[in-house]
Amino acid sequence: MLSSIPLTRIIMLANVLVVTVAVVVLLTLPTPPARPGASGSGGPTRGPSQPPRPSASPTPDPGLPSAELPPPITASPEFARQVKANEAGVVPILMYHRITHRRLASIDRTPAQVRKELERLARDGYVPVTAREFATGRMDVPAGKHPVVLTFDDGHHSHFSLQADGTPAKNSAVGIIYQVARKYPGFRPVATFWVNRYPFGLQERRDQERAVRWLVGRGFEVANHTWSHPYLPGLGKKAIAGQLARVERMLKRLGVPPSETMALPFGAMPRKRSTVQSGKWQGVPYRFRGVFLAGAEPSVSPFARRYDHRSIQRIQSNGKKGECRKWCSQYWLEWLDRHPRERYTADGDPDRISVPRGLRGKIRSDRKQLINAY
Repeated sequence: MLSSIPLTRIIMLANVLVVTVAVVVLLTLPTPPARPGASGSGGPTRGPSQPPRPSASPTPDPGLPSAELPPPITASPEFARQVKANEAGVVPILMYHRITHRRLASIDRTPAQVRKELERLARDGYVPVTAREFATGRMDVPAGKHPVVLTFDDGHHSHFSLQADGTPAKNSAVGIIYQVARKYPGFRPVATFWVNRYPFGLQERRDQERAVRWLVGRGFEVANHTWSHPYLPGLGKKAIAGQLARVERMLKRLGVPPSETMALPFGAMPRKRSTVQSGKWQGVPYRFRGVFLAGAEPSVSPFARRYDHRSIQRIQSNGKKGECRKWCSQYWLEWLDRHPRERYTADGDPDRISVPRGLRGKIRSDRKQLINAY
């Protein structure tokens, strides 16, 4: 559907590119200094038996848009037809790394580039959801809109810090997201931050706690990206478990719920995939509803037969030069504009999966009772 090249080859090519660039960046650049005072298993559930939606209470800070989800509706087949709902369609999951005014690596983005891309998404009818909401099937965006997942790897200090007045730094990822949400009220201010041992470059526990609680309390997701960002295929089962469990232990101490999602460092999957899906180390368990790769195309719907929660595709945020000619965000967003029927379009109803009648067979068999075909 998306490419004539087999998916396994796409994953291999994209991940090799990302691994190569990321390794060079990590080896040549120093760890950012601390900034004191700154700051599953199985598929998704949907329907009457699903768990409560993750909390995303309106922010108490004046002037900051809320992450509250819209009230649910009941979608009839005729209504689904009117809004052109297709919940078997693909979802762009965008991958960001550092945000810096001067790009030192191809995976870096400037604040202006991030702002421009998010504004494009807002104008095109995309509404952000977190990786957790995607993996658990809770993409309850308004009818006729399209979910997009904004993900930020490595917990870099450019992703989040607070100014003296307690508001997010203007050119941080969170600051930019709020600016776009203020300009485009339908653009929900949420994202997923996958962190290592020093979330957002912070080394003091009180600063880490302040940062992650600020984010989680406003609907953002802070989750697992391993302790020291190693190349997992080079580690044994016990070492991998230690990498993941140490982050879970840290997040628990900081007041964050257990991670339901994780992103593979360098997008590199261990030979035995089960080692990163669930396990235990020194009495600390972990279990993920979604394991995310590093490229190179939109993800299939979490309700689709082809969906595999153990290896979820992402798209690197970038232009169309060099290796990104057909693999990165600008290419794929343009592709989705030209192929709107391939894109996930919501029905606004959390208890139904609305699709054109001809796509009924693309929905997983354990979700057929929820299909609302037109």
